Amino acid sequence: MEKPSRRSVLMAGGTLGALGALTVATPARANSLWTWSPKGSVVGRGEGADPKWVWDEEADPLVASLLERGDVPKVNDLLKTWTKNGQALPSGLPADVRDFVERARRLPSWTDQDKLAKAFEFNQKRGLYLGVTYGFASGMMSTAIPHEARAVYYSKGGADMRDRITKTAKLGYDIGTEKAFQPDGEMIVTCVKTRLAHAGVRNLLPKSPYWTKVADEKIPISQADMMVTWHSLPTTVMKQFAKWKVAIPDDESAAFLHSWQLAAHMLGIKDEYIPKSWDEANSQAAQVLDPILAPTDEGIKLADILLNLAAFIDGGILTKHILGALTRYVLGDEIATWLKIPKEPVWDPVFENLWPPFVAVREGILDITKAPKELREFYWVFDEIIRQGVLLVLSGADYPISIQIPTTNNPNY
Repeated sequence: MEKPSRRSVLMAGGTLGALGALTVATPARANSLWTWSPKGSVVGRGEGADPKWVWDEEADPLVASLLERGDVPKVNDLLKTWTKNGQALPSGLPADVRDFVERARRLPSWTDQDKLAKAFEFNQKRGLYLGVTYGFASGMMSTAIPHEARAVYYSKGGADMRDRITKTAKLGYDIGTEKAFQPDGEMIVTCVKTRLAHAGVRNLLPKSPYWTKVADEKIPISQADMMVTWHSLPTTVMKQFAKWKVAIPDDESAAFLHSWQLAAHMLGIKDEYIPKSWDEANSQAAQVLDPILAPTDEGIKLADILLNLAAFIDGGILTKHILGALTRYVLGDEIATWLKIPKEPVWDPVFENLWPPFVAVREGILDITKAPKELREFYWVFDEIIRQGVLLVLSGADYPISIQIPTTNNPNY
């Protein structure tokens, strides 16, 4: 049976991992004090304003105008044809949209092309781990971020989660490609379209009586909210790698961080909030991400929906039980219990006892011929779990995958 490719694994993992990045991430405790210094940012300076009260001063009024004018469907249709970073924008775009996109797609002065090349090498070597961590460390974590879960549930994407996850796959995949931020890559396109989608949600979600009933803020997707999602991706991934004892050379680690620093900038996060190092990232995450993880009714339902999607693969070994056990192994007992993921007497010990040597084999630390008999038997099973996860994602995708500005909230709520 065909083994999963780096591309397909990243598409599958990126699907869940990018869930928050393409929707909303909002901190549960709006009264927490902001103490992180802009001196720790990529530019080393800034006003130091609390990011919970900063949104997107360019995209928000633009999309508000588009919604008022009824131009969103037209803009979405035209932008479907813009797929490459350096591609000329389609004719017929409203002037204000064209001007915004031309500004938004420019790389910052601190872009380092050498680091981006090294980041691709990192993604090539670590694609399998990235697929698993984007999906189960980052993606399933999003259902335990209270306001993120609620916003996904009540926004348009919550009406069709299968469609939502196939679309959100692009971010996790695009950032791992060789020319992600170059003219013939697609990461800049994905980020700019996501930025416009964020602005759409900011304008629409406050009009949902269901969201406003549970929300702790008037406007979603602040700069702090976006950093919550950002930390659920690269910061969480690197912590997971450390837990699995995956040795990452310093230059590759710095390069991977740089690719995500650029992603943050292109998504509209102000440079003064983007950490300059892993130490600064961990420090910021301890303030904005770690304290706000908690269960919600909406998050529990979303987690169940995501795990139940395995049923779409006929005749495969991928089941809700396996995905639940993998979630518990990656995120731990507390979060799995919050999400009401039951313990699995068969699969829980499989991941707990056999995943570490599985990683050791792939890292060349452990010779498969000298590995435990159980691992030799399950080595194929682990690969098959990932392969079928790929089928789960890609079987529902329409190509080309196009991220769009929403015009409504979830019509079911």
